[in-house]
Amino acid sequence: MKICFAVCEYNPFHNGHLKHIEYIRSKIAPDVLAVILSGNFTQRGEIAVLDKYTRAKHAILAGADVVFELPTVFATGNAEIFAKGAVKLANAFSGNHVLCFGTESGKKQTLLATAQVLLNETKEFKALYKKHLKSGVSTIKAKVSALEELNLENLDCQLLKTPNNILGIEYTKAILSLGSNLDIHPIIRQGAQYNDQTLYEEISSASAIRKAIDDGNLENAKSSLPEFVCSDLKTFRPNCDDLIFYSVLKDDKKSLKSILDCTEGLENRIKALIKNSATLEELKDKLKTKRYTYARISRILLSSLLGIEEKFIRKCLNQDLYLKVLAIKKEKIGILSTLSNLSKYPIITRKKDADKLEGIAKECFLKDVFACDLFDFVCKTKTNEYEMKIV
Repeated sequence: MKICFAVCEYNPFHNGHLKHIEYIRSKIAPDVLAVILSGNFTQRGEIAVLDKYTRAKHAILAGADVVFELPTVFATGNAEIFAKGAVKLANAFSGNHVLCFGTESGKKQTLLATAQVLLNETKEFKALYKKHLKSGVSTIKAKVSALEELNLENLDCQLLKTPNNILGIEYTKAILSLGSNLDIHPIIRQGAQYNDQTLYEEISSASAIRKAIDDGNLENAKSSLPEFVCSDLKTFRPNCDDLIFYSVLKDDKKSLKSILDCTEGLENRIKALIKNSATLEELKDKLKTKRYTYARISRILLSSLLGIEEKFIRKCLNQDLYLKVLAIKKEKIGILSTLSNLSKYPIITRKKDADKLEGIAKECFLKDVFACDLFDFVCKTKTNEYEMKIV
């Protein structure tokens, strides 16, 4: 059985995502198209526009066969953690499978060569990286500058300057470091770019669509969305800013310091600046620097609310976990037994399955349960963490 994986947030699902699924169906033609989907909180450090079950349903309606949840501890991490977590799940299946993802410019051989260089960091690279970090730039910019100075053969530094290329490199690094049989199949991203907030006629970015919702212009974004998504979207986005603000106010410096990417005494700045900030947005604006991007700060503050420490993330990466099914195509429900036989992780489709989890896997799953309960509280809805949508 050939499985093609797509790792996504679908926040919300739009026409660009639809083209990605159509490409996999027509060009790769796998036996199973499996989506690994972020849960109710995203890699930007935000609450999702729609709950994970609704977004999983959209994936199935668009042509996916099955949707697995990317655990919250990975879905809310930086690009490296996000990619490692997704590859970890895909790699749980025996056989030769493929990961298809969009990039701004990357080709397979270039991605492989660049990822290989980044996995084998030399002393010279580390020294240059440290030097550029001291200038106050972000970690990714320091890494790019260090690599540009080295001028290594087979290295394309442009791959580290745009979001989807960066994520593509991280997927590739994760696959190489695991010695996985997972193949990569990069495709050039069509239409609007990742951070482009302009609405276009056919393909707009998820960022632009979220902005349209915030601006009260959802109607103008509908041409970029499949009809089955339009019918589920609301004219406003969920907001948990006050809960995050309270959590950060409550946490002590030691707790904040334990969070991934909260380094170099940032916990001290957070605790000092929050006292003079009226809103979470104001706090983020005050904390943002060349070194600490808005997204990085957002992830740190969200991790405070979700209670996710870096040490726990590392444990989850190093232990066997689980594959939680969010949704499956009705006609393909029979593949679950085959997938279960191929997977070294248990497949969770009901509470009885989850109750069998132990150790780190159980703790990781309970983070997903908490994230689900939190989303329900914010949205005044009720979803079942142990549900599997049959679409």
